[in-house]
Amino acid sequence: MASDRDYLAFILEQLSGLDGISYRQMMGEYIIYCRGKIIGGIYDDRFLVKDIPSARAMMPDAVTEIPYEGARGMLLVDKVDDRDFLNDLILAIHDGLRQLLGD
Repeated sequence: MASDRDYLAFILEQLSGLDGISYRQMMGEYIIYCRGKIIGGIYDDRFLVKDIPSARAMMPDAVTEIPYEGARGMLLVDKVDDRDFLNDLILAIHDGLRQLLGD
């Protein structure tokens, strides 16, 4: 099932206060980038982010879901209505990826 463009628009609006947010459509779903790094995506109208320590620290009780068959589990973001939380989460994931990747 492909994700609805209205849900993408909603998530992008929630993240509009951050610099460097972009997306790429892929097979009916949307990969979300922050400053060139993949931080997650929209799959079946669910906002899922990479399961890394910085994301877990902000969402310790997050449910792990599979975005598509054969993929690694990702964390379901259930507080998409909380713009401040969402922006902090995305920045934490971006910074966490920079630390993990050493750049």
